[in-house]
Amino acid sequence: MSLRDWDSIRPDRTFRAADAGMGILRITLLFGSAAVALALIATPFLDSQTRSQSARGGLASGLDMTSTGSIGRRDTYTLRRSVLQPLPSSICVIRNDGSRHGDC
Repeated sequence: MSLRDWDSIRPDRTFRAADAGMGILRITLLFGSAAVALALIATPFLDSQTRSQSARGGLASGLDMTSTGSIGRRDTYTLRRSVLQPLPSSICVIRNDGSRHGDC
């Protein structure tokens, strides 16, 4: 077998930088898409785990379950809660005329 025969069987095997760049791009896209897929699958699962743990622990999990709402424009008041009050559930209501109600 001569050199000319070998060249006809086996194509040119020279290294090109463009081929290496395309290989790196393909690997990056492969791992990037795998990371996105994992994030899309893992996020709802971890969220449900966190919610079930907080439901079991109640307020002991460190979440403040304060609810907010709206009131009429004429009746304004301020709610005060303080770490210095005897109970964590103590609330002081101060009306716009200065009157105080609750644990003030």
